[in-house]
Amino acid sequence: VQLQASGGGLVQVGGSLRLSCAASRGTFSTYNMDWFRQAPGKEREFVAAIRWSDLNTYYADSVKGRFTIFRDNVKNAVYLQMNSLNPEDTAVYYCGACRSWPLCREYIYRGQGTLVTVSS
Repeated sequence: VQLQASGGGLVQVGGSLRLSCAASRGTFSTYNMDWFRQAPGKEREFVAAIRWSDLNTYYADSVKGRFTIFRDNVKNAVYLQMNSLNPEDTAVYYCGACRSWPLCREYIYRGQGTLVTVSS
């Protein structure tokens, strides 16, 4: 399975973006899916997760109430709706597939990232 994140870009403070993670050469319908991010000079940070079995979701405190993760197994895609963006959300965002819950201890598949830049 190959994952590819897309949808990043430049947005002003308070704006919104929707990121997409598409799978090819297979399906991730039976994997838990995470979004995580990495800002320049900082360590990787968990953002959100969605469980494959019941679509339960889990969020980092820093994005709770602003971000929403959802998936469409028919389209073989997972999304991250990001609202009320602030400069601290600036990072490269990645999607990953794993078996553990709620945090991926090890990514079985991980996509290339998409850059989100929030300008003040």
